[in-house]
Amino acid sequence: MTILITGGAGFIGSSLALKLVNEGKRVRILDNFNPQIHGDNFLNGNLKNHTEIIKADIRDQDSLKKALRDVTSIVHLAAETGTGQSMYEIDRYFSVNVQGTAVLLDLLQNGDCASSVESIVVASSRAVYGEGAYSCEEHGTVYPHQRIREEMEQGVFNPICPDCGKFVSLVATSEVAPFKPMSFYGLTKQVQEQAVLLYGDTHNINTFGLRYQNVYGPGQSLKNPYTGILAVFSNLARQNHPIEIYEDGCESRDFVYIDDVVEATARCINFHGKFVGALNVGSGQPTSVMTVAEKIKHYFKSNSSIGVTGKFRIGDIRHNIADIAKIQGLLDFTPSVSFSDGLSRFLGWAIELPAEDKEAYTRSVSELSSRGLMGSVK
Repeated sequence: MTILITGGAGFIGSSLALKLVNEGKRVRILDNFNPQIHGDNFLNGNLKNHTEIIKADIRDQDSLKKALRDVTSIVHLAAETGTGQSMYEIDRYFSVNVQGTAVLLDLLQNGDCASSVESIVVASSRAVYGEGAYSCEEHGTVYPHQRIREEMEQGVFNPICPDCGKFVSLVATSEVAPFKPMSFYGLTKQVQEQAVLLYGDTHNINTFGLRYQNVYGPGQSLKNPYTGILAVFSNLARQNHPIEIYEDGCESRDFVYIDDVVEATARCINFHGKFVGALNVGSGQPTSVMTVAEKIKHYFKSNSSIGVTGKFRIGDIRHNIADIAKIQGLLDFTPSVSFSDGLSRFLGWAIELPAEDKEAYTRSVSELSSRGLMGSVK
C-alpha cells in the first residue's frame, strides 16, 4: 500500500512516516517545508532515504495530483496550526486549511486517483469544541460560551453555565459535544474535518477525523513561537529567563505524547472495519499550566522565576479533558505514556539542542497585543 501524508515533514507527520516505513509500507510525503514550522531542519536521514518527497504547497493542484497517484490511504495533516496567530492572519489560515482541503477533495472527486483510495485520516483538533463540556449543578452537562473580556479583566477566568450564569466544573468532552470554536484556527479545523468526513461518507470509504488534543514530544519545533507552552517554557528555563504564566496558572490542557498520537493514527490506517466519524485522541487527563512550568523549571534546575501575570489571550479556552472512550472501543487504543514520563523524554531530547532566543516568542505576543487580542486583569 502507498500512503500519502500531507504535511508529512512536520512534527506528527514525520513521526508517523517513520513508523509506517518501519512497518514496510510505502510512504509519500507532500510538504511545503514552512520555515516557521521546520526551521533549518527538513527531514531525518531515514525518511529522506525511504520515502518519496514532494516539496509543494497543499494548494498546488499539479503537485497534489502527482502526489495522489496510486495512493491507497491519505493522512491529511497539512495545515496552519497557531491558535493565537489565526486570530489575525485569518486569510492565510482559511486559505491553507480550508481551501487546501477543498483542492484535495476536488482532485479526489474529479480526478482519476480516487478509485484506489481506501481510507482517509484528517487531523482535526480539540479546538473545534471551544470550551467543551462542563457540569452545572442545576443543568447537568453544559457547553459554555466564550469567556467575556470584561469579566476576565476582573480576574474571573472560570467558565459559567450558559443557562443560569453560575460557575461550572470541568468534565471530559466527548465527540457528541457541539461545535463551538473560539478561534479562527478552530473554525478552519471544523470545516476541514467536516468536509473530509462528508467526502468519505459520500463515497463509502473509511474516514477518520482525529481530534488531537495538545500533542507534545521529541521532534516538536523549538523555533516556532506558536507551537505550544512546553517548547516556550523549556527555552526560557534553560536560559534562566522569567517564565510568565497567563491568567492565574490554573488553566489546564490534555497533553498527549507524540508516540500515542502516532499509534492512534496508524491504527486508523490499518483498521479493517467500516467507520466514518470523529475520534478524540488525548490522554484523558488534565495538567495545569502552572504544573508544566514548575516541572520544567525543576528538570533544568533553572533559576527562572515563575510569575502569574493575569494576562490572557482572546480565543483561549480555560480547560479541557478528552473523553477517549470511543477510540478505546473502536481501535482498542489506550494512551501508554503519562505526562510525567513524556515530559522527561521531551526535555531530555530538547536539552541536546541549542536553546532558542526568546525574540520570536516576544514578537508573537507583541503581534497579539497590537491587534487588541491580549488583555490583563485590571
